[in-house]
Parts: sequence; structure tokens; C-alpha cells
Amino acid sequence: MTGLPVYRWRLAPDGLATRRQLRALGLRPGGQDVVAQVERPRRKRGPLVAYLYCIDRARPVRPMTERRAAALAKANAARRRCPTCRRDAGYVIPASLGMCVPCADTPHLAA
Repeated sequence: MTGLPVYRWRLAPDGLATRRQLRALGLRPGGQDVVAQVERPRRKRGPLVAYLYCIDRARPVRPMTERRAAALAKANAARRRCPTCRRDAGYVIPASLGMCVPCADTPHLAA
């Protein structure tokens, strides 16, 4: 994304917003291209970058239907189920472990 205007942190002009700011307003980018970016400097690493979109070209967020909510609940339940012990862990299984923490701590199951 070369050629974009770059603004310093908290100095972006009115009428531009990040995805999170759009979502808080009940909007989404709606297929528009990134208009600019905001950079927040950091000491030992590169700057944090947030992309900005025009608020006036943003579209309303699509409403959540019952079927979409059910599909989302089913997908989240699958992310909580441990493939080793087949129990609901109550949290999303870490991808780094590939199983719930109790199964990962048990040496004979982890091997």
C-alpha cells in the first residue's frame, strides 16, 4: 500500500476511522480501499500501523441472523473441544499446544 498518506498517532483528520472505530459506529468498510494510515511510534520496534477508511463511504453492519449465530456458536464450540480427551475445555484450545492444558501437562498423553 504505497502512496498512502501517513498520519501520526491521534492526528488523523475528521472523517477517517479505523475498522474498530467503524464497528463502534455500527459500520463496516464495505469494500472500499484504504485511504490513509496512522502510525504510532514504539521505542525498540517498528511503528504500530492502523489503516483508515472514509466514514461517509462505510456501510451499515449486516444484522446477525439466527442461522449465522448458530453457525458461529457451533464453530466456537469446536474450538473449545480438546481432540485428545474430547471434553469442552471452557476456553479456546491454544494452537501451540493442540490440546487442553491438562492433557498437555500429562506426559504420556502429550507424546
